[in-house]
Amino acid sequence: MSYNVIYAGTFDPITNGHLDIIRKASMLFGKVIVAVAKNPSKQPLFELEERVELVKKSCAELDNIEVIGFSGLLADFAKEQNAKVLIRGIRGADDIDYEIQLAQLNQKLSGDLETIFFPPSVEWRYLSSTMVREIYRHNGDVSQFVPQAVKNALKFAK
Repeated sequence: MSYNVIYAGTFDPITNGHLDIIRKASMLFGKVIVAVAKNPSKQPLFELEERVELVKKSCAELDNIEVIGFSGLLADFAKEQNAKVLIRGIRGADDIDYEIQLAQLNQKLSGDLETIFFPPSVEWRYLSSTMVREIYRHNGDVSQFVPQAVKNALKFAK
C-alpha cells in the first residue's frame, strides 16, 4: 500500500522558498499533496480559493503535485488523504522548536504521522510569506521572491 505525502501551509502567498521545498519533495516522493490551509485566526491577503489556484499555477510544471484546500486539523486531513508523512520547511533555529512541537502534536493526534524537515536552499532561507506581505503592503517590489502567478495576482490584491 502506498501512502501520500503532504506539504501543508497557508501559502499566503506561495513564495519561491515554498516552491523550493515542493520541488525537493517532488523529487523524493511519488506524489505530494500541497495542502492549502484555511486559518480563521489569520487575515489572509488572498482567500483560500485564490491561494489554491496560485499554488496550482506555480506548480504546474510538476506532474506529481496535487493541490487541495482544507480547513480543520492537519492530522485529520492527513487521515482523509491516506498520508503518513508531512513535509515541513525549516529556515533556521527559530523554526526548529515550533516545528518539532507541531510534529509531536500531529503524531499524538494521528498515531502514525511522521514529519520530515527540509531546509530551503540558501538563497531562500530568510524568506517567508509574512515578509512578502509586508514588503507588498509597503509598496515594495516582491518580484524576486514569488512565482509569476503571484506577481500577476498581486496587481489585483487588496
